[in-house]
Order: sequence, then C-alpha cells, then structure tokens
Amino acid sequence: MAEKDMVEKTLESYNDVFADIVNVLLFHGIEKIKEEELEPAVVRSVYKADQKLREQERDTAKYWKKHNIKISLYGLENETSPEDDLPLRVFGYDGASYRDQIFYVKGEDGKYRKNTKPRYPVITLVLYFGVSHWNKPTTIFECVADNLDEDMKPFVTNLKINLFEIAFLSEEQVAMFKSDFRIVADYFVQIRKNKDYIPTDTQFKHVKEVLQMMSVLTKDNRFEEAVNTAAEGEEVKNMCDVLDYVEKRGEERGEKRGEERGEKRGEKQGEMKKAKETAINMKARGFSNEDISDLVGVDLEMVKKWFLDELATVS
Repeated sequence: MAEKDMVEKTLESYNDVFADIVNVLLFHGIEKIKEEELEPAVVRSVYKADQKLREQERDTAKYWKKHNIKISLYGLENETSPEDDLPLRVFGYDGASYRDQIFYVKGEDGKYRKNTKPRYPVITLVLYFGVSHWNKPTTIFECVADNLDEDMKPFVTNLKINLFEIAFLSEEQVAMFKSDFRIVADYFVQIRKNKDYIPTDTQFKHVKEVLQMMSVLTKDNRFEEAVNTAAEGEEVKNMCDVLDYVEKRGEERGEKRGEERGEKRGEKQGEMKKAKETAINMKARGFSNEDISDLVGVDLEMVKKWFLDELATVS
C-alpha cells in the first residue's frame, strides 16, 4: 500500500504538473502560479488521540512563494473511490497546516517567541478519478448529520472539500492542461463518456510517472508493463505507443489464458457467449473489468479482449 501511494503521487510531485493542476482547476487555466515559485511542503503532521501520538500524511503539498514569502500552501489528495470521512481528514490536514504557522521559535536570548511571519491560506484540492459521481459527504455537516440539530449548526465549522471529479471535466477544461496531467484527465473523461479510449499523439514529458500513475488508478497492470518496456529502451512517446503495446499483450494473453481455462472447465460455446453478453452489459453499467472478471468467472485478459473485439465490430 505504501508503494502504491508513493507511485500515485510521483507525477504530481513535479512542479510543472502541480502548478498546472492548480492553475486549471482553481484559476480556469490562467498561469497564476509558476512552477519555479513552488517548493515542497511538509506532508506529515502529528496529533494526539486516545493518549497516543498519531501521524497523518497528505498526498502532495507545496508552498507557493514569491520573493521568499509564502503566499499560500496547496495540497492535493487523490481518491479513486468515494470515502465517508474525507471532509474530516481534510479538516485535519488543513488544521495542522494552520497550527504550524503559530509555532514558537527560540531566540538568541534563549526565550521562545511566537512566529511573527505573515500568515497564509491553506487550500486542499481533492482529485477524484471515479467514472461515477461522488456520492459520499463533502462537508462536515454531512459527516456529523446523525448528531447535528438545527440549533447547533450556527456554532459548527462546516468545512466543504474542494472536490474535482476528473472524469467529469469538460473537453475545454482538459484542453487547458499543459502538462502530462492532460493525458491522465483525457483518459478518464473518455472512459466515462464513451466507455472507450482513443489515444492522442500528445508527447509525454514524464513517461514513467504517467504510466505508473495510470497503472495505479486503473488497476491495469499492462500500463506498468509499458513502463518496463520504456525502461528496456523501446520507444514510448505517447499514449498511441502505449495502447499499441497494451492491445498486443492483451490479445496474446487473452487468447492463451482463455483457451486454457476453456479446456480446463469444459465450457460450452453457448455458456461462453452468454458470459460475454453479460460482461458487455455490466461494462455499459459502469462495472470495472476486475469486478466483471470475478462475477462472470472469466479470465481478466479475456474480458478485456471481448471489449476490444466489441469496439472493433461497432467501428
């Protein structure tokens, strides 16, 4: 899990990608934040619960600085599925970042004094990569709804998370991205809208990091294999190159494993046809390839090959 989390954050840790995400999602594509104005921020903080010290960690965080003055702190949180307590978690991150701004420093006289540097705002962006809408709480009020009555509301801080559903961005928004994040966003938008992905010839800048992030977010190991292919010296310049490799490997493995399982189980042609029809119907309803594979009892690579064959027939 730790390795997965680290891989997921690597692409966004690049200043050009981080600045691009913030500029598009918050400032409508205006280049308000420049990559050279960003520097890494501390992502870990400690809090006390049940008489024990516990640690919490953001996905990615950076200071926006000008003339060595901190203007603001931005944090990114990646989510692949809706989470009940996310507003509480984000509230904890932001609170810790504000608390850090009043830390005490030891002076030359040995006395501790409160930090007197100008305070700065803290902004957290939640990037949700699901292909169905977020259906969990987005505010503190929603999280504590079971015990919140109307008389309490004026006295409860109702933080609302800054939620961005990447798969539901408009084509105009996707086109605003200048970094490799455009490739990631375009993939999820296409999959959500068309249940299919047609790659573009947009060139990678961070090839390995894009493909590793795609592998984690989609749970498709073939993106990871494409990373290894690039590492071995084969040219992978854009998603067209990646998809060529992915489809080739999918066909080879799907045919081999599908035949082996078919012989082993003694499946009849009619049963396999019914399973394929069920799989296609489930795909249209938004089920993931992994869930479909488990539910119909057919190898994952064969399920993916079915969808490729179906798309070829339609086109």
